[in-house]
Amino acid sequence: MSSQTTESDSKYNHLEKMEIKELLSNINDEDKTVPFAIEKQILNIEKLVELIVAKMEQGGRLFYMGAGTSGRLGVVDASECPPTFGVDHGIVVGLIAGGDSAMWKAVEFAEDSTTQGWEDLQGYNVNSKDVVIGIAASGTTPYVIGALVMCNKNGVETGCIVCNGDSPVAKVAKYPIEVIVGSEFVTGSTRMKSGTAQKLVLNMISTSVMIKLGRVKGNKMVDMQLSNNKLVDRGTKMVMNQLGVDYAAANELLLKYGSVRKAVDSKND
Repeated sequence: MSSQTTESDSKYNHLEKMEIKELLSNINDEDKTVPFAIEKQILNIEKLVELIVAKMEQGGRLFYMGAGTSGRLGVVDASECPPTFGVDHGIVVGLIAGGDSAMWKAVEFAEDSTTQGWEDLQGYNVNSKDVVIGIAASGTTPYVIGALVMCNKNGVETGCIVCNGDSPVAKVAKYPIEVIVGSEFVTGSTRMKSGTAQKLVLNMISTSVMIKLGRVKGNKMVDMQLSNNKLVDRGTKMVMNQLGVDYAAANELLLKYGSVRKAVDSKND
């Protein structure tokens, strides 16, 4: 296994002596490098997205799993799919080592179990229609490795998002995405560039999957859930634009049918 760049020494030193503006500028300079690291993985991301779309069209689901920051990012992306794209809860699932409480407080040694990840997936009756993506900045998380190994043995397709080259997780995953962002501003603090890289890749995966599944029309979230006044207002304006009606009429249609798509289709049928 190659050396872990995520653990390598920061290019910066004596951080405590830097002025605030210098700290912010240096962090920003490091963050600017992340999209370029992701760009090198576009083809690998494309392959994984194509797989997920095909599986979901057959009724499959997408699972994210990780520990710590990586796990939290997966849970966040999964939780945002229903309100943004109108898909049912349980279509995109985020699993974090240590369970839901680990979202708020670190659970000691939860990531070190090689069997718990597969047990967590079993709770959802994971099967060959599903895709499981392991998220691990280090690429060494036992919780993720153990789960992906068992997925492979049981005919469940596997992918990963890691930030070290030649990692155990990437060797196990059939569709690896390796975003090598280099050393962190604070040595080993993978919630920084590594976490940013993972968040960006997750955005790319879920958004492009949902677009290909027909959950976006034009460039609008026509299936978004109307869960607050801001979204009702946004939806109303989308219906206005689509149908050429005034705000009051659009709002009435939206609230009657419950989504922009259904409101527009009601007048186009």
